[in-house]
Amino acid sequence: MTEDYKKVVDGAREAFDNGTTLPLEFRVHQLKRLKAMYSDHSQVFMDALHSDLNKPDMEAALFEVSACINDIDYILNRITSWTTPEKVSSVIPLDKSLIYREPYGVTLVMGAWNYPMQLTMTPVHGAMAAGNTVIIKPSEVSPATASALAKLVPQYLDQTCYPVVCGGVTETTELLKERFDYIFYTGSTTVGKIVREAANKHLTPTTLELGGKSPCYVDTSVNLDKAARRILWGKMINLGQTCIAPDYVLCPREVREPLVSAMKEVLLEWFGPEPKTSPDLGRIVATRHVDRLAKYLDSGRAVVGGGYNREEKWVEPTILVDVKEDSKIMQEEIFGPILPILTVDNHTQAIDLIRAKERPLALYIFSVNKDIQDTFLRRVQCGGVCINDTIFHISNNKLPFGGVGWSGMGGYHGKFTFDTFSHLKSVLSRSYNPILEKITCMRFPPYTEKKKKVMMGSVADKGDGPGVLHYLALTTQHLVSMSAGALLLYLSLHYTDTVV
Repeated sequence: MTEDYKKVVDGAREAFDNGTTLPLEFRVHQLKRLKAMYSDHSQVFMDALHSDLNKPDMEAALFEVSACINDIDYILNRITSWTTPEKVSSVIPLDKSLIYREPYGVTLVMGAWNYPMQLTMTPVHGAMAAGNTVIIKPSEVSPATASALAKLVPQYLDQTCYPVVCGGVTETTELLKERFDYIFYTGSTTVGKIVREAANKHLTPTTLELGGKSPCYVDTSVNLDKAARRILWGKMINLGQTCIAPDYVLCPREVREPLVSAMKEVLLEWFGPEPKTSPDLGRIVATRHVDRLAKYLDSGRAVVGGGYNREEKWVEPTILVDVKEDSKIMQEEIFGPILPILTVDNHTQAIDLIRAKERPLALYIFSVNKDIQDTFLRRVQCGGVCINDTIFHISNNKLPFGGVGWSGMGGYHGKFTFDTFSHLKSVLSRSYNPILEKITCMRFPPYTEKKKKVMMGSVADKGDGPGVLHYLALTTQHLVSMSAGALLLYLSLHYTDTVV
């Protein structure tokens, strides 16, 4: 197996070194082919997602298939401008300064099992757009989706540039022994540390999209019915198996009972008296995760739900109250449909509780009080924030998505994905203008006191004009106010007699 992985990686490296993925036309063609794959086999993917997670068609379409198609459309509409060198201002007039975005080379994208299509392929889109070759590693925990990708991707994409490799822990461990130029991993913090350690061997830059306990604060200023709907929607998507699902709720004591009452009504309206029979709820991915979630149920008093069935991989939507801050459910990411509600005296105490934990991937603030919103924004470090709703902040491709600290490093979505997989190469093209040459030659030895004074700006104290470095560092606003001819005349009058 090791030799197989080496062969795959070596093939991708040879393709990159040969420049196969560099032409814009090639990148666009491959992205269009991938979009065709999603469209041609949308039902195949939706069936696979149902097999892996019992994912409702609505969720499979919205968060997986359509998300991938829309992401490629977004890239295709902008890729020409993204790949065009960016002009920036220069310190010295007539010089040309550019930023080139060039691909890293051979990249590895390791997907997650909870959104096994979207979280595997959207990073791939950005890596392809940036001109990299990509080793695609779906999660083995969602085997049906992994199998569909392994079968279909080679039918649409260049197999050498974009191979799909499958396998479990043993195979992934072997794969990580190979040398990559960039690694993008989505998953748990525990595995993220392993990936980072493997990447360090070759100083490989890495993006880690992890998770953590994303808090949700609710105060007395909001409409609790609307808040309940928006919180539960974010919590129950994919049966709680979402990295940015609201993990727990913090609210003042007077808010808890009316909020719980509103949540009870919403859950009954959405999923009926027997939620297990609802077609709109998924299932837990594996029995070991059912066992893990079942242990959390003793952390508080269930006012809604509390049931589970190991064989059917089912955990009932559950709301827990009277939860202690040091209980087991408050120490680990829940990743399931259990929502603990803790009471606090005020928003300051809520912030202190949040800050006592690792930095979360998402923070949800339900308050119309601007001062309270601003206090949370200033004092809580986290990956991203959504005010008066959940999940929605990731829908804007102009906002980067990513964590901080234990919730991850790096960000992506939209152009941020393209930039993640691009090295920003600085390029400066100098001018041979004779007047500018006379000025800038003062940097060359032999160093004289007069050169030093001019370069450091001390000549300005004697009324002979500003020092060269001082002048050349003037803001663009000052420079553009002069025509090229006037600028050259100014320089010649002030400096041609001092550079001796």
